[in-house]
Amino acid sequence: MRKKIIAGNWKMYKNSAEAVALVEGLKKELGAPNGVEVVVCPPFVNLTEVAKVVAGTHIALGAQNLFWETEGAFTGEISGAMVKATGAEYVIIGHSERRQFFGETNATVNKRLKAALKVGLKPIVCVGENLAEREGGKTFDVVKDHITGSLVDLTKEEMKTLVIAYEPVWAIGTGKTATSAQAQEVHKFIRDLLVKMFDQTTAEATRIQYGGSVKPENAAELMSQPDIDGALVGGASLKADSFAAIIKNTK
Repeated sequence: MRKKIIAGNWKMYKNSAEAVALVEGLKKELGAPNGVEVVVCPPFVNLTEVAKVVAGTHIALGAQNLFWETEGAFTGEISGAMVKATGAEYVIIGHSERRQFFGETNATVNKRLKAALKVGLKPIVCVGENLAEREGGKTFDVVKDHITGSLVDLTKEEMKTLVIAYEPVWAIGTGKTATSAQAQEVHKFIRDLLVKMFDQTTAEATRIQYGGSVKPENAAELMSQPDIDGALVGGASLKADSFAAIIKNTK
């Protein structure tokens, strides 16, 4: 059975002191583990401080990006080894905002993904369509393109630690949420695609998160769908009580 995974993407929010306060508050709100894997993904500058706070707890640490080279003259970038050295276990790759604002492509997602796997990081690979693509009936074409392009040359073994996050871009930060039926439909499509690309066993073992205005109020219904294995949470992860409520509403 796939273990649910709830990850908080803090994006470009929280300075060091605020980050520590947030994760301290989250620890208090959560209490004992409830069988759900929890990940927080603060900005790079806060990784080391947050790592100290979550050490020895059931909260894992993740980064929001990495570069595919191991080192070199790449001003402003951070390598997988650097991310790993902070204590991070996960890394988000190919978020829609990276595609929209920073020119991320399937090819660069694939390179970052392989760099993450090389150093033992667990990638959370993002896929999803924008509003025009959704309204144009291109959802499945876009998602298929993202999945097949991002996972080029991956082995079944490498897929074991990988998490896929389906994020309908039109529902990120807009207050709009895909209905549970809409989300399940795409998650099922992704799982069926993984069967074709790898095999049934690999597809059944791969966790697929939903990301798009997940809130305490809609978490339980979304998480009850058979192919939704957790959530990649944005705004609601910036407050300890709302993020904890999502986790508690996940079964």
